[in-house]
Amino acid sequence: MMNYRRLGRTGLRVSEIGFGCGNVGGLMIRGEPSSRTRAVARALELGIDYFDTAPSYGDGQSERNLGQVFRELGAEAYVGTKVRLTNGERKDVQGDIFHSAEESLRRLRREYVDLIQLHNPITLRRGTDFSAMNVEEVLGEVAEAFQSLQRQGKVRFYGITALGETEAIHRAIEVGAFHTAQVCYNLLNPSAGVEVTLKFYAQDFARLIQRASETETGVIAIRVLAAGALSGVESRHPIAAPSVPPIASGPDYDEDLGRTRSFEPLVKEGYVESLVEASLRFVLSERGVSTALVGFSSIEQLEKAVEYASKGPLPRESLGLLPEVWNRW
Repeated sequence: MMNYRRLGRTGLRVSEIGFGCGNVGGLMIRGEPSSRTRAVARALELGIDYFDTAPSYGDGQSERNLGQVFRELGAEAYVGTKVRLTNGERKDVQGDIFHSAEESLRRLRREYVDLIQLHNPITLRRGTDFSAMNVEEVLGEVAEAFQSLQRQGKVRFYGITALGETEAIHRAIEVGAFHTAQVCYNLLNPSAGVEVTLKFYAQDFARLIQRASETETGVIAIRVLAAGALSGVESRHPIAAPSVPPIASGPDYDEDLGRTRSFEPLVKEGYVESLVEASLRFVLSERGVSTALVGFSSIEQLEKAVEYASKGPLPRESLGLLPEVWNRW
């Protein structure tokens, strides 16, 4: 049975498992049309009601395919997409956001989306990385553009992707200017939800989920399987992305895969049947998470994810084993 959680102050209740339509799983980009349709139909049947896409996923192909499937099924669900500003000069932030949103709506065949999210990383100041936006831009021009789209009825709610510099991300969230934040949270980097040591090997997000809860900002957990590394299996599904750079964990996929083996005792001691189960139930053990996005390559993966989520949070005693692992890193 699917459980539902409040998405911050939006008033929406969304399924604990969200359907990620990105490149990692690849189903909504490289899957056969019949497979895409069957997967979305099965997801809806299982109670999944949030679908996450972006213009950059397959250069618009994910949005187009998702729009086509919903039209074919005559179905409705919550849909979130994104906007990524790529022009380093950014002379017309509002115009660029409006254009991106219009193109997304056209591809999705919708008059509005439930959620639009900034896809750029956030920093304290403008640097050499043209993909990053400084927090003043985000709280100013970006927020104003999203508010305008909301007034026009083209988006219901708006949020950010909480990547970039930790201090800047916290600042963007603590003022409560956005309804949601996509937060990187998994067994390899739990710092958005738990306190880690000063010598922690990866970026410390400084309990960002708690900060989001304080402002009733809905948390959409991303990279919950670390792009597949937390499966503990080196081989990848034929339609999955053949290689995926890590986000907020190790320097490469192989190192993430190696660290994943530290969690094998959870399986050996009978707490879970697989590392995938451990990973999903760990994320859902954090009540501050509204939904955990999972990228699928097959219906079988979809059904397993829902099955695992229905078991609820990890047992307390298994959670107690995790800090020892993290402290060794």
